[in-house]
Order: sequence, then structure tokens, then C-alpha cells
Amino acid sequence: MADPREPTLLLVDPDHDYLKWATKHLAADGLRILRCDDADKAAKVIEKAEVDLVIADIQLQPFDGMALLQRIRATAPTTLVILTTGFPSTGQVIEATQQGAHDVLRKESLPFELRPVVENALQTAEALRVADKPETAAEMPRNEGRLKIIGVSRVLQDVFKVVGRVAKSDAPVLVTGESGTGKELVAKAIHEYSPRRQKELLAINCGAIPDNLLESELFGHEKGSFTGAIARRAGRFEQADGGTLFLDEIGDMPPSVQVKLLRVLQDGTFSRVGSNETQTTDARIVAATNKNLAEEVTAGRFREDLYYRLNVVEVKLPPLRERPEDIPLLAEFFLRRITRKNGMAHIRLSAEAGAVLQSHRWPGNVRELENTMARACALAGSNVLLPADIMLATAPGASEESIDQHVNALLDCLPSENGGDWLLERIATRLVERQDGDLGAASGVLGLSASQFRKWLGNGG
Repeated sequence: MADPREPTLLLVDPDHDYLKWATKHLAADGLRILRCDDADKAAKVIEKAEVDLVIADIQLQPFDGMALLQRIRATAPTTLVILTTGFPSTGQVIEATQQGAHDVLRKESLPFELRPVVENALQTAEALRVADKPETAAEMPRNEGRLKIIGVSRVLQDVFKVVGRVAKSDAPVLVTGESGTGKELVAKAIHEYSPRRQKELLAINCGAIPDNLLESELFGHEKGSFTGAIARRAGRFEQADGGTLFLDEIGDMPPSVQVKLLRVLQDGTFSRVGSNETQTTDARIVAATNKNLAEEVTAGRFREDLYYRLNVVEVKLPPLRERPEDIPLLAEFFLRRITRKNGMAHIRLSAEAGAVLQSHRWPGNVRELENTMARACALAGSNVLLPADIMLATAPGASEESIDQHVNALLDCLPSENGGDWLLERIATRLVERQDGDLGAASGVLGLSASQFRKWLGNGG
């Protein structure tokens, strides 16, 4: 029988205006809402009252929201906790999830997300009370600052939460997503937030190694087992024992190697090439692919049994076009890294250039954005990037319509007065620079006469 008492929600935030807004926003019949403005008061409330859900800001006094979360998990394990913050870092989201947070929300998104998330959390809290199965806190030490994945979008935070939950286990993980989305970074995060973090994380690209050598790279070989095998060599599974092995582009693995990998996943054993001796390994497997493995199975190119062994937990990385709010943050990050690496003065992104970046579809995802920023830094004429400085690559086979969309997006970002003239001058100037000052060559790129091109340059002749 369900618990008849009314559900209780505790809001914890130093901002009194926010507390008033949230109370009004979440008010509902049968819901009891408590409020306090610091972590110490919140901890005392939880000791005295049965609280189903706590919504706490990470930035609290005299101790932060993460510490409050740990106290709640220790003293009231059935109480769910939602943490809020302005711009959560990768580490905060992953660590909060590992410590048992029900969710982590950006304050900017609260007007849209808070109510549905709270309603879902209260239903979960009621189910926990009825079932009387309190969750236990994840015992993971902090790894703050060790890994940086840039992004504040909701879809990327959802990825961080999955990483936080799966990192503490040894379950195989399959990371899927388009090329350039950062699948290897996710593999690193899973390793660095896992109990295996003191051991090695080894990576191997299954599509970059010839089929006849991949088996040796993974499982090792004995001396004389094939031409060029002048000594016994340990493979990656031996080297990664106790740690994590990242198998990138797993969809390109040849069938002969798939069979041996399946055996490792089943019982942790394998044999070196040229040996009948059985070896054991305790390597945790994280695989990644940009292919649809289910379709590869249907086509007979990938073993179905191996697919299900690998896909115990799937982490789907969203393409960059599905998280446009992360694009300016990523662009600024790449600008800082590129200028620092090359000893250049800092170059910043203008709002208009940022809008151009956000309008692009990014078929190459984060990798394409990084290359675009590197190109912009190399060609920049000042320390502020303007729309004309953003040379966007066009995907092979792009239609004229898609190119026109990019051009229109660029024009929309220009000032209304003389915007077109200004853009033409910037393009012409860049073309002359790239043609080493040869006006004839630069004008030929555009199919213009010399006199027409001079008008683009703005000197009229």
C-alpha cells in the first residue's frame, strides 16, 4: 500500500528571489515545499523531517552542494537530490551522478525543465518508499580537473550522467556517434572516473591496422609465428590488464578477430598468435564506432553475438548540430588553445562570427570546428574574428542549395548598411593574401575581370 503522507520538497539556494520563484513555479496540491538558504540549515532539516526531494545549488555555504549531496546520501539514502548550477563542468556532472545525484540542471534551463524533472523525481521517490529499496552512494573519489569535455547543452549533460553511472562498473560500453564527436574523450572519461584509473588506458584503432596485423596487436604473438616476428610480444590485452582497452572503429574489425574478441568478452581468455597457451586478462572494454552496428549485423559484416556482448551499455554522442549552444564555448576554447600553443596574442570571437558558426551544420562535428578555428587564427587580420574570417569547409558533394544557405547565414550576420560591400572587400583581401599578392590569380578564382576585382577591393582601380 502506498505511503499516504504528502511528498516533501526542500529547496536550498542562497538566492532568496530564486527560492520565491521556484516555490511559486512548483506549487501543487498535496506538495509540501520547504526552503533554506545554506547547506548547514538544509542538513539539519533533513535530519528532522522526511524529505523526498532536495533541489540544491552547487554553490552553497558553509559547504557546497556536492558535500550536501554526500551527507544526504549517507543519512537519508531514499531522498533524491537534484543539483543546480550556472555552467556545470564535465567533472561536476559525472561526479554528481556517481555520488548519487538524481539529476544536474543548468539554472538557465529551469523555467523549462524544472517542473517535469521534479514531477518525475517525486514519482521515483514514491516508488522507492513503497519498494523500500534505498540506493547506495557511489564511493568514487574526486578527479576534478583531470578531464575536460566542453559543453553545457542538455544532451551532452545526459551523456555525462551515463558516464558517471557506468564508470564504476566493469560492464563493456559501446560509444556511438558520428566521426569527430569526441568518442575517445568519452572513453577517457569512463576510465578516469573508474576504479581502474590507476592502471593504463590503451587505445587501438581497429580500422587503421591491416587485418593480418590487428590480431597480433590485440593478443600478442610468439617468436617466429609469422614473418618478422623476431621475438615474443605482448598484445594490448596483456598490457591493459587491470585497466581499460579502448577499441576505436570496432565496426571495421575483421571477422577472424571478432571471434577471438568474443572469447575474451565471454571468459577473459585468449591465446597469442602462434601459441596454444591460454592467457587471461582483466581489461575492461570500451568500444566505439561511427557505423550502425545493428545494420552491420543484418548485412552479415559483424557478429550478432559480439554486438550484444559489446553493447551492454551504449553511450550515444550527439552531433554538434544538435547542441548549438555548445559551439561558441568550443570555439573560444579552441581559440585559447591554438593561440597559446603558437605563442600568439589572444584572439576572440565576435558575436556575429559566433552566429555564423552556430548556423553551420558541422558535418565534421567538433573536429571540423577545431580545424575552422585553426584556419581562422592563421588568416586573421586582427585579434577579433569577424564573419569574413570564418572560412567554412563545404562537405564533398554539397549541393548549391546548401552552399547558398551558408552564404545567406553569413549575410544575415552583417550590418544592414553596406554589409555586402564590406563582405566583398574582406573576401577580396583574403584572396589576394592567399595568392601572394597576385591580383590576376585572385580575380581568376572568382571568375572576375581585373577591374571588377578592384571594385571588390574597394579602391576602384
